[in-house]
Amino acid sequence: MITTEQVNAIVAKIETAGLNDTTVSALRQDFQPIHFTYCMDDDLPNNKPIIELNDFNLYLIDGREHCLCLTNDYEVATGIVVAEIIPD
Repeated sequence: MITTEQVNAIVAKIETAGLNDTTVSALRQDFQPIHFTYCMDDDLPNNKPIIELNDFNLYLIDGREHCLCLTNDYEVATGIVVAEIIPD
């Protein structure tokens, strides 16, 4: 389970530190045992993020089954995708 408070703290940390590999590594340390994945937002077409911002979106991951999938359910979420938005 991931809480909205955790998500808000993650957003604040990214906005303060900027989005890069170092920040994602720090998120992995600060928010254990949440799994973090970092990618480009256009790698996730046709999906609805839980948080939409100008520079990045956040998506929840459900890792209960053998294959990971995206979810909007905080109760079953085990990870977060941090998806960077690159302007066209």
